[in-house]
Amino acid sequence: MRICIMDDLEGVALGSADWSVLEGVDELLALDRHFHDEVELAGILERFDVIVVQRERTRIGRSLLERLPSLRLLVTTGPFNAAIDLAACADLGITVSATSMGGGAVVELAWALILGALRDVPARDLSMRSGEWAPVPGRSLPGLRLGLLGLGNTGTRMARIAAAFDMEVVAWSENLTAEVARERGATLVSRRELFATSDVISVHLVLSARTRGLVVDDDLRAMKPDAWLVNTSRGPIVDEDALIRACRDGVIAGAALDVFDQEPLPPDHALRRLPNTVLTPHVGYVTTETFRVWFGEVVEDIAAFAAGSPVRVLSA
Repeated sequence: MRICIMDDLEGVALGSADWSVLEGVDELLALDRHFHDEVELAGILERFDVIVVQRERTRIGRSLLERLPSLRLLVTTGPFNAAIDLAACADLGITVSATSMGGGAVVELAWALILGALRDVPARDLSMRSGEWAPVPGRSLPGLRLGLLGLGNTGTRMARIAAAFDMEVVAWSENLTAEVARERGATLVSRRELFATSDVISVHLVLSARTRGLVVDDDLRAMKPDAWLVNTSRGPIVDEDALIRACRDGVIAGAALDVFDQEPLPPDHALRRLPNTVLTPHVGYVTTETFRVWFGEVVEDIAAFAAGSPVRVLSA
């Protein structure tokens, strides 16, 4: 059995689980960089019969899969992976297994971004390192309104933490009811009211055909000029061009983002040049604890497949 772990950008995959429990492994390779060129990537992967992919870091489409004649098992970290063509995997006889959610690290990062943005932490850190002593007024959380775009598991945890900060919490999603919102610590408002009245808007929706491009120019222009938009879910939920314009033109205070339309974000991307953005490289789930859970379960998935009883199987 030959196993390749893709997109191990942190260099932690091999140390996050006991791979030695797997029998009959002839090769175990972890790739510590992202490959943009499909032909180059296929040339590396074509000899492997088991490939482990990091959640949505690389598109695993039909054209790539058809270049991998040895592939029998594809394992993804996380419980689902929108970047995998599951129908193509089924057509080609490739089993796809997943792992559990891996904890609530994304909620922690969302709050890190909110606090960092409202207290100007990144800019103050750079200022201190340049020899300055230049305090600027930030904003306190008590009394501010947090608008949650989505009130599922992560949104509900966001609401609980907001209550500890004495913030007012409102929420909207397409099928959210007033009763469910109240049970989860928020008040249901209209989409228009959420954008127009929130001091911080945090996105907590799953990317789908329905949510892709959901947040558009009109939504951003309805926001208060001192409000921030925070996105730790998926970049394409927000119209990126509209967001760049809103930040550049001072329509909103700024954006704190962990996710982007194109990842890795190109070095010359406009978001990198705006002074009112706080940016992280899709690290919402990137914690030591999460990786230990994920890669431990990856090893379980591979062992189960080798034993003829695949577990946590994904299907189209």
